[in-house]
Amino acid sequence: MEFDTLEILKDLAIILVAAKLCGLIVRKLGGPQVVGEIVAGLLVGPCVLNFVDYNGFIAGMAEIGVILLMFSAGLGTDLKELIKTGPVALLIAVAGVVVSVAGGAAIYLGFGFGTADSAMLEAIFMGTILAATSVSITVQALKEMGHLKGKVATAILSAAIIDDVIGIVLLTVVIGFKNPDIQPINVCFNIVIFFALAFILGFILYYLFKWLDKRWPHSRRIPIFGLVLCFASAYCADKFFGIADITGAYVAGIVLCNIKDSNYIERKMDVSSYMIFGPVFFASIGLQTSFDNFNLSMLWFSIALVAVALVTKVIGCGGTAKLCRFNMSDSLKIGVGMMNRGEVGLIVAKEGLDAGLMAPQFFAPVIILIIVSSLATPILLKLIYSKWPDKHIDETCGQAEKIAENENILSQEVVGATYNITENEFQK
Repeated sequence: MEFDTLEILKDLAIILVAAKLCGLIVRKLGGPQVVGEIVAGLLVGPCVLNFVDYNGFIAGMAEIGVILLMFSAGLGTDLKELIKTGPVALLIAVAGVVVSVAGGAAIYLGFGFGTADSAMLEAIFMGTILAATSVSITVQALKEMGHLKGKVATAILSAAIIDDVIGIVLLTVVIGFKNPDIQPINVCFNIVIFFALAFILGFILYYLFKWLDKRWPHSRRIPIFGLVLCFASAYCADKFFGIADITGAYVAGIVLCNIKDSNYIERKMDVSSYMIFGPVFFASIGLQTSFDNFNLSMLWFSIALVAVALVTKVIGCGGTAKLCRFNMSDSLKIGVGMMNRGEVGLIVAKEGLDAGLMAPQFFAPVIILIIVSSLATPILLKLIYSKWPDKHIDETCGQAEKIAENENILSQEVVGATYNITENEFQK
């Protein structure tokens, strides 16, 4: 497909300036910058001003943006904490999926949608859309607030990755009932093979990068090779195993999170992500919004769908976290952190649309869900963290204050001793 170079340059200029201006405004108002970038996409897209169309080039840039974001999230992950929270994350993810699917199916059937022959299958598919968690916006919000590391953030990231895997299996099973050419058993087998290979190759690649890091420490070739691994993992996950490319990118980040220059790689990735790819991705959510053929019935269904989608994740994921001995505030953080449906929800909806499991008019409510959850998640996380700060961060800050205080006392003692010595020397 050919693109007009001048049109691309115009679109990028509009998106970037709108994203940064809206991001700064929202930040001045006390909200996360990512919210402003999503609003920017709404303003410049077909929904309001229609300055920019969502085309293949923008979609590709947005996909790179979310891949880089998930790679950075993997690089910033505490691997020990990830292993520690793995079983708990599995329970949180499963509970979130079960409650969301049940809620989505119930709301679809409650409004009387669907034909007699396939109403239940379509209802389960609507629940599958609600089951998919998109963690990218949550990651960006936690990163902006300085809470990307720690037990809560790791639990959210781990559960979201597991959630994506469950969602892929569930989507394939539902489509399998509609399309007999797709075999759900083969997909489950591919997923198992992917993670087995990721575990084995991960060890080999870790020691390879450890050797490279020792031979050329803090050199630019390390981030370049890391980026190659990120893109290759994302490609292989999707192309050969049918797993979301963002899962492959996150796994690549996990492989490199324990080498010495992991923070250096992460900083280099953040430059590209912050400058261009990140804003394009978040703005693309707004760009895809259109309300053609949207009637009153769809409006009420959209409101109900959004409410059910948000509440089911808080109940399923947050409630399970509480049962797993997280305190109430941390459980709420996990539930809210899992509320967002971004690009994963769009992918699931698009697959269902192509497979005939969802009528075109239902795409607008899904878009509204994605926009509302994308806006609500970072705002609510900011409010929750401001009321109940992360203990890990507080302890770190407390230790830093003690160190600073001790250094101040020590410097005063040194200055005093130096003054006394100087005075004695003067008297002599």
